[in-house]
Amino acid sequence: MYRVFESLDALVTVVEEARGVPMTSNCVVPRGDVLELLDDVREAIPGELDDAQDVLDRRDELVDDATQEAEQTRSSAQADADEMLAQAREEAQRLVSEARAEAEQTLAHARHEAERAIADGRAQYNDLTDRARAEAERLVQAGRVTHDRYITEGQAEQARLVSQTEVVHAARHESARIVDAATSETDRLRRECDGYVDAKLAEFEETLSKALGTVTRGRSQLWRGAAPNGAPAGATLHGRTGTGTGMDLID
Repeated sequence: MYRVFESLDALVTVVEEARGVPMTSNCVVPRGDVLELLDDVREAIPGELDDAQDVLDRRDELVDDATQEAEQTRSSAQADADEMLAQAREEAQRLVSEARAEAEQTLAHARHEAERAIADGRAQYNDLTDRARAEAERLVQAGRVTHDRYITEGQAEQARLVSQTEVVHAARHESARIVDAATSETDRLRRECDGYVDAKLAEFEETLSKALGTVTRGRSQLWRGAAPNGAPAGATLHGRTGTGTGMDLID
């Protein structure tokens, strides 16, 4: 029986130390080790049961032997045969009772070990479930905090961009206004300059016309007048002929 207990203890140890499957009560166990332990249990338990069965089978054999011996020695030892038969029956009953008690004890121990393994598995499952829930809640909370932080940063960035956009629009509007004003002022100055130039050109043309008229009249008078010191018309003045231009006469 010690072999059966050792194999069961080893099997429980393998199950307890097996790597659990997350979110389930299952676990991953080494198949070879578990099968080897189960084979040990299978080999050990039938041996005990076979011994008990052998005892039961031997009981009938002992009864038959006792009956045959009693029949052979009935005439001489009837009392001894009955006593031996009674002893054989008592021994058989005792062996059967011991075998039954041992089998029941073995079954109870195996059932207890199985219940303990199930309880340990449930405890591990509950522990894993609780830790998984706690981790999930922590991740959800962290996700919410991160989400709120991103929302706050996004809103701040949006407000900053909106503010910058308004400043840019205002700057563009002001620059457009300044350009328009500069263009208007340039057009006004160009018109004033054109008017001033036109006025000066008109004055210059008027002055030039008056000067040309004066020169023309002086030339005519010179040609019509007498030459100095009784010189005839057409004489030279200052060594120049009378055929020179008005400008030459002035010189």
